[in-house]
Amino acid sequence: MKKFVKMFTVAALFASWSFAADYTIKLSHVVSDVTPKGKAALFFAKRVAELTNGKVEVVVFSNAQLHDDDSVMKALKLGNVHIAIPSFSKFTSLVPEMQLFDLPFLFDGPDGVHAVMDGEVGQILKDKVTAKGFVALDYWDAGFKHFSSSKKPILFPEDASGQKFRIMSSKVLEEQTKAVGGNPQVLPFSEVYSALQQGVVDAAENPLSNFATKKFNEVQTSLTLSNHGYLGYLVIMSERFWSKFPNDLKPLVLQAMSEATAYERDAAAEDEAQLLAQMKDYEAKAKDFTIYEMNDEHIAAWKKAMEGVYPKFYKTIGEDLIKKAIEVQK
Repeated sequence: MKKFVKMFTVAALFASWSFAADYTIKLSHVVSDVTPKGKAALFFAKRVAELTNGKVEVVVFSNAQLHDDDSVMKALKLGNVHIAIPSFSKFTSLVPEMQLFDLPFLFDGPDGVHAVMDGEVGQILKDKVTAKGFVALDYWDAGFKHFSSSKKPILFPEDASGQKFRIMSSKVLEEQTKAVGGNPQVLPFSEVYSALQQGVVDAAENPLSNFATKKFNEVQTSLTLSNHGYLGYLVIMSERFWSKFPNDLKPLVLQAMSEATAYERDAAAEDEAQLLAQMKDYEAKAKDFTIYEMNDEHIAAWKKAMEGVYPKFYKTIGEDLIKKAIEVQK
């Protein structure tokens, strides 16, 4: 009996070795596993294992367990982390042209932004990131930003005049706000709720995911579904790691990433719909909160008001790049 148990243990050990991955990919991101980004990272890990028959294992480190989006860039360069999914804002100091995505009212919804990202313009930007020592893979969605206010609903550009807007640190967003007579106030995201509550700022711009989860509806009287600016992520890989990765397995990893990108975008759209339903439920019960939707007249007025903003970034972003982004959506 002891001999049988010993033989069984050895056999089991060899079986576990035979199914052990030959290569490990460490993927680091800063959000939870239940967000669209988190779900897609796990989907990617699953598909890599399936497509490579277990030869490659992707280990996902969520919630900034290893690194935040600032320190992960260095870790990628050193090869200590193999894949990361930072927001676009983390790239603008390396590749100023990435500020293209900050330009207001540039994209005609998800289809428009995907046409830009998945086409020539998106490839040009990925090449610029890759030239900085990374391997740029795919763009993932965070969502479109919407205006909110506790002073006056923002539908036409003139509605923004005189309002104090909380913005992220961005020259583009400063110019966007000034172009319509608003007063831009750069504040850390962690301070936005209290700033809105205390009247330090009147208005803000956020995707629904930020607006709903941080309960800004409690301190704003209006939300305008403006879809005026896009927030996204760029999946990047360590060049040091990828250059040594087996060539026969690379196409399988890239296929898994392509599938994960489609999955993430669908998940982000589903998340957006659920959050909007949640906000509409709140609106139905609240006495002092109203959701507005921009129509074609509103959007046309905003695009006209923003015409003066784009030329100010022709040199930084590239006039040709901006015009290509507009043209591909026609």
